[in-house]
Amino acid sequence: MNPQTQPGGILIEGLRKVYGSGDTAVEALKHVNMRVSPGEVVGLVGPSGSGKSTLLKCLGAIIEPTSGKMTLGSDVIYDNGWKVKDLRELRRDRIGFVFQAPYLIPFLDVTDNVALLPMLAGLPNGKARERALELLKALDVQHRARAEPSQLSGGEQQRVSIARALANKPPVILADEPTAPLDSERALGVMRILNQMARQAQTAIIVVTHDEKIIPTFKRIYHIRDGETVEEAGEGRALE
Repeated sequence: MNPQTQPGGILIEGLRKVYGSGDTAVEALKHVNMRVSPGEVVGLVGPSGSGKSTLLKCLGAIIEPTSGKMTLGSDVIYDNGWKVKDLRELRRDRIGFVFQAPYLIPFLDVTDNVALLPMLAGLPNGKARERALELLKALDVQHRARAEPSQLSGGEQQRVSIARALANKPPVILADEPTAPLDSERALGVMRILNQMARQAQTAIIVVTHDEKIIPTFKRIYHIRDGETVEEAGEGRALE
């Protein structure tokens, strides 16, 4: 099915964000439209100051847009105002985050780092740890389950951060420069994992990146310039 028509995932329509008011107002996002379907990984690229960070913060329910509409799965979460009561719960349960730095909790082992979010969401500890171990196995880091973050390589830490992002089975994952600190081989390995996890979990993934190494892997790319998005087909280079 065409990704422009497939239901679910995340849909952004006419999103606008203005900072300030009057003569000092700055229009960071002018009229952003995006669709990312379940199981799809798309790239979001653009120069510094183009609005990428603002868009990511709006999608992650960290800042409030000025106007427009955002639909997550089958639920409208923003329509000229938030349509959900608890934004912390929205971020915890329905949006996964992967950052340039893994931000693992240093005094928790790998399993507990992944299991923490499901526990906070109310999943019993045993079930949360089972879920964590399933993800660690899928990401081929189950042998590091009892290790502390400081004992992991950079690539292993990023795999654990991806497992953590998937722990609550969110319909969308926002990845902000996830391959920036990695060499070419590890960067492509992370993209391979993100694509596999997107297909398996039917998660919509948006990857914000400046990394030229991974741009050829996207089948679709959104360029953001001066607060507006332009969609183009990517190379979709095979990662198998």
